[in-house]
Amino acid sequence: MPPYLRLGLIPRKRHIAHRHEPGYKGEGIYYEEVQTTAGFGRAYSIVYHLRPPTRMRKVEAAGTVVTETVNEPALRHHHLRTGKIKAAGDPISGRVPLLVNEDVVFSRCRPAQAQTELYRNATGDEVLFIHQGKGVLQSMFGVLPFRPYDYIVIPTCTTYRLDFDAGTQADLLVMETKGNVVVPERYLNPDGQLRMGAPFSERDLHGPRETLVIDREQETTVLIKDCSRLTRYALAQHPFDVVGWDGMVYPYTFNADDFEPITGTIHQPPPIHQTFDAPGFVLCTFAPRMLDTHPEAIKVPYAHSNVQADEVLYYVRGQFGSRRGIEEASITVHPRGIPHGPHPGTIVASRPMTGTDELAVMMDTFRPLQLTRQALELDDASYPFSWLD
Repeated sequence: MPPYLRLGLIPRKRHIAHRHEPGYKGEGIYYEEVQTTAGFGRAYSIVYHLRPPTRMRKVEAAGTVVTETVNEPALRHHHLRTGKIKAAGDPISGRVPLLVNEDVVFSRCRPAQAQTELYRNATGDEVLFIHQGKGVLQSMFGVLPFRPYDYIVIPTCTTYRLDFDAGTQADLLVMETKGNVVVPERYLNPDGQLRMGAPFSERDLHGPRETLVIDREQETTVLIKDCSRLTRYALAQHPFDVVGWDGMVYPYTFNADDFEPITGTIHQPPPIHQTFDAPGFVLCTFAPRMLDTHPEAIKVPYAHSNVQADEVLYYVRGQFGSRRGIEEASITVHPRGIPHGPHPGTIVASRPMTGTDELAVMMDTFRPLQLTRQALELDDASYPFSWLD
């Protein structure tokens, strides 16, 4: 979880009256809401509303999210060319699922229009990687600015709207989880602080900068997703009527260019690039870095059989030294069961190099991934044979 943060007006102790005159219905208080994780056992935040957050006028079914997976007759590598996905929908409806399993939905999104309806994912945390575009994420926690190469971590049940600045084509990578996205435990000391030597620190994690107090007694709809079910709630007031809050559950950003790579005299294994941990998978950042310094070092990754994980790489920027034929927004999928490794010629080409400018996002899942119908339409069927001389 990110570090403790406090914003706006809060009382001196939790669970006591936060005085406000005259207040809603003359009750003279701001209304406390506690957002918890793991029941009451893990991180939480306490927020204070102008009106009770439970006031609801209407509930209606809003359909289901259908993900069409394909049954592959053979186990093989894939190269999905996603850079040419057509812009469609908004930051929610425009998501194109590509890879799924019981723990994660991995999607691309190039929205064509602004998000007009508030959205809440009630199943798990979301991670949005901003490939292009900048703007702000609005939530009851306030205003969170974002920019290219930001990861935005959005806690479960956070109602939000993603607003991109005008004049830019928004381009996102979206990971919808079934649990909480956290900092890897090995990066933390026993006191919960990020260790010296971890590839980033608390200074690199950015929460909302200011409160967003919308005092509006007006019916406001929220689209809620839980698993595949969609529900539309009509609240009696705008839910962003929060005057203050504190805690450790809130949306935050981490920019991939703030990742501090760990290097060595010889090639280091992918776990040194880990950025986040989530139930069933890990997220890693391959950031620009110095290459291995041993005089006999092989400066590209060795051939690898990852027998207990599927490896997904999303190529963001720069020249990826171990691959040929890769372009910006390419996604490679290397499943368990068959080896993958550097393409022919890349070992020799890497010998004089002292650094790499590549930027990529990697997801390793511990359960097999399935491709969707949309993914198969983007697949380069010749990719499995690209290791031939």
